[in-house]
Amino acid sequence: MSKENTIVASEQSDGTLLQVMADGTRQPLEDKTDWARLRAASDQEVTAAASDDPDAQPWTAERIESAPRSPRARIVRRALGLTQEEFAATYRIPLGTLRDWEQGRCEPDQPAQAYLTVIARDPEGVRRALAPSDR
Repeated sequence: MSKENTIVASEQSDGTLLQVMADGTRQPLEDKTDWARLRAASDQEVTAAASDDPDAQPWTAERIESAPRSPRARIVRRALGLTQEEFAATYRIPLGTLRDWEQGRCEPDQPAQAYLTVIARDPEGVRRALAPSDR
């Protein structure tokens, strides 16, 4: 993408978008989308338009099936009915790391994804494994 085709925008606290001009001034970002035409499009027309766009290819059943599955930290935590603090303490995950995962600031690496998968499948087993041993 060339620099002259790049639009720099900022979002105001009310959700409106402003275009940032080269001189630093801001003006409302124009929405040139023909929403009425889009709402009136049939499913077939939408699919055809997506098929013509290399960046918006519909997922095939095979691609969906082969997509890697990793549980999301927030979903696992909420399914267990735990607060962030409780989940982090129970499963020995730094609280800041858990918050970063849940707020999308970073993604769990592969070992962390595997750990979340194990927690999701057997949360009590993981708790028992991490419990202090009575020696």
